[in-house]
Amino acid sequence: MLRLKTSEAGFEQAFRRLVQDRRESDENVSRDVSLILADVRQRGDAALAELTAKFDGHTLASDDDWRIPLDACRAAFDELKPDLRAALELAAQRIRAYHEAQLPADRDETDAAGVRLGARWRAVDAAGLYVPGGRAAYPSSLLMNAIPAKVAGVERLVVVTPTPKGVVNPLVLAAAYLAGVDEVWRIGGAQAVGALAYGTQRIKPVDVITGPGNAWVAEAKRQLYGVVGIDMVAGPSEILVIADGQNDPDWTAADLLSQAEHDPSAQSILITDDPLFADTVADRVGVELAMLPTARVATESWNTHGVIIEVASLAEAPALANALAAEHVQLAVADPQPLMDAIRHAGSVFLGRMTPEAVGDYVAGPNHVLPTGRRARFSSGLSVLDFMKRTSFIQLDEAALRAIGPAAIELADAEGLPAHARSIEVRLGI
Repeated sequence: MLRLKTSEAGFEQAFRRLVQDRRESDENVSRDVSLILADVRQRGDAALAELTAKFDGHTLASDDDWRIPLDACRAAFDELKPDLRAALELAAQRIRAYHEAQLPADRDETDAAGVRLGARWRAVDAAGLYVPGGRAAYPSSLLMNAIPAKVAGVERLVVVTPTPKGVVNPLVLAAAYLAGVDEVWRIGGAQAVGALAYGTQRIKPVDVITGPGNAWVAEAKRQLYGVVGIDMVAGPSEILVIADGQNDPDWTAADLLSQAEHDPSAQSILITDDPLFADTVADRVGVELAMLPTARVATESWNTHGVIIEVASLAEAPALANALAAEHVQLAVADPQPLMDAIRHAGSVFLGRMTPEAVGDYVAGPNHVLPTGRRARFSSGLSVLDFMKRTSFIQLDEAALRAIGPAAIELADAEGLPAHARSIEVRLGI
């Protein structure tokens, strides 16, 4: 774990290295993914079957081997324990309500020149959702991806999820039923992303692909952007906690580890103005790790990528936070609003001591699919807009064309495009 102090010589250089550390895939991953995608595009289902047997130990032969029936999703939901089913339903309800409020409004207006202008929003026809399998099988991620798509109006919603050794995660199936998924395919990895983008003999292509995955999945989405739309290229998870010395160090230690347990490459950072609190939190992280079932992963993450930064005043924290542009930012102070107002770059912000990031992963309502690796500088978390596109429209009558057409003719002539000018001139009799 790295300890830094803004007051010490060399801080700026060390912090710059921290900001520039990508913790993401290398050139070998890029090369391997490119070969996989080319194979899927050329051979379709045959490539999927070979790669699924190789990486997942699952044979794709009969229809049941390829696709999970929707009846099985309904059965998985019905078999949930009542408390777990109620929790999943509460999460779905709150996610749906939050995203319904995101739906954009169409525009239709006529300006002073008599030109009718506007835009209309429509959903894409089909969306594909990648849902990790194995250790990272999260029903919450399925809800966070599927519900905004359905709220947007997507008609065909396709899930791909690996089933190692043929084992299906019933929670994922239950979430698929609750979210209204239309197809569930038992494939994963970069090959599944390729199948969604290009289509195969069995699987029809989609227009947008979203959802988390490992480095190969993220790289496949990056390479296929343009063939399909994607939500983002996501890297390892990260959390930045800005806390004063009035916090319970056990709470802060738990908050830091809530992201460290995701992945050995995940990163947890604490910024505090209290050196004693920093020391205590570092100690309590060790205690928490000793009790954590996911200690192996969390320990590697904390030891390799964990950081504690001591500042002379929390007034220094927003500038550091803006440079880091972290996925999750917790403001564990009595009055978080001034800090919030000064933070320009963050995937999602959690205000106050009683707002752990973990509540946002499940039941708060805003989406937990967020930009990582400093991408919060220029991108946002998943929303209904990721499953929609805007079409503008224009309507002129003769009077409106006479009002603004001559200016268009001048510009077309200036650009050396006479046919553009001519298409307006013939209507105006020029």
